Amino acid sequence: MGGFAALLQCPACGRGRLVEGDAAERCVACGVTFPRVGGLPWLYPDPARSLGEWRNRLGLYLDEMTAAAHAARLDFGSAISPLTRRRVAALAEAYGGQVRRVAELLAPLALAHLPLGHATPLAFGTRLPLGQDLHSYYPNLHRDWAWGDGENNDAHRLVAGALGRPRPRLLVLGSGAGRLAYDLHQSGASELTVALDINPMLMLAAERIVRGGAVDLYEFPIAPRTAADAAVLRRLAAPVPARAGLHLVLADAWHAPFAAQSFDAVVTPWLIDIVEPAPAAVAAAVNRLLAPGGRWVNFGSLCFPWRRPSMRPSAEELLEIVASAGFSVEDRSDQDLAYMHSPASRHSRIERVFTFAADKVRRGPRAATEPSPTAWLEDQDLPVPQHDGLALAAEASRIRTIVLSLVDGQRSMAELVRIVVEQGLLPPAEATSAVRDLLERLHDDAARSRGA
Repeated sequence: MGGFAALLQCPACGRGRLVEGDAAERCVACGVTFPRVGGLPWLYPDPARSLGEWRNRLGLYLDEMTAAAHAARLDFGSAISPLTRRRVAALAEAYGGQVRRVAELLAPLALAHLPLGHATPLAFGTRLPLGQDLHSYYPNLHRDWAWGDGENNDAHRLVAGALGRPRPRLLVLGSGAGRLAYDLHQSGASELTVALDINPMLMLAAERIVRGGAVDLYEFPIAPRTAADAAVLRRLAAPVPARAGLHLVLADAWHAPFAAQSFDAVVTPWLIDIVEPAPAAVAAAVNRLLAPGGRWVNFGSLCFPWRRPSMRPSAEELLEIVASAGFSVEDRSDQDLAYMHSPASRHSRIERVFTFAADKVRRGPRAATEPSPTAWLEDQDLPVPQHDGLALAAEASRIRTIVLSLVDGQRSMAELVRIVVEQGLLPPAEATSAVRDLLERLHDDAARSRGA
């Protein structure tokens, strides 16, 4: 991997150099081994744990697609016209075809698809960022590689203009389906370009595409223009194979597996307002990755989802945060751009995109570090301590289990409420509405999962 390998630093211990093996990278300091998945470095801080979580998500995705195909087949008989029947039949075929195509694309995850169903991931949760799933930003694959060049050209024009001149080493954090990183690299914006993203579906598809291959996947527009547009099989391909020097990495942007000052430019496209770290922490992380005089280019809307008002900065506040993190803001612009305009969908929008270019003029504040794991997490032979949070969760689970165990197909709602009151789980004034809400919510969830 040449110059790329020299940039790598262990995301587990944060200090060791990574050495290349036959099918993995290994840290010389802590000894953790990081596999390659589909040829891509899998550089998460806990590689085995993250691989297990993404396998669980793949299993859930395949289950959901299989259930959707089954629901469409069941719904075929209720279609009221030949046109509707053709559309529903095409959806059933497309959902089934998507299962096969995604399973093949993500075969490198080596899923051992056990019949665990949906209950296991719901019960045990996940450590991956909220909102990140295999189908997160799935339409971006089609936008990047199948819908034409309009949106891609706009993004490339703005980001390349903000970069100002070629930068030898360029990092695209949160590269998604990879088109922007590809376009920047092809245009000579850098000699070495690294595209990093957390999502295996997007990255494994992008890796195949930028090397000159193609991926066939279905697009399911949320507002199809015609009945035939309800499911569209698209061939995703690059104009030409990427030139040498483009590297794709599967990793968490906020545990970026690179040594300090590794890059001459960092691009954050549509990223800083969707990630969990606060803007100040994002700025500190970018500063660490940039060499002195390096340039940070941000591109995207500013739509911070957090509840706390202080965590939803305006553009002016964001630029203050950037300046306080060791940057000199050299340029900024707002421009209205088309966003996610699928030729098969009636649904699209115009986004006011905020772009800034900021140069690193000094070292920024040290990024906040996560607390060290507790002893019983490190040593699995130690007892797991009890605490109030676990006790509360256990009590809530016990109450819910009791209520659900009373549902035997014979008891009425009134009988369930009476037993709940008799067992002292709820006072009479609250029991009826609480039991009803619980059962209604579970019924609605089950109906949605069946496609009813």
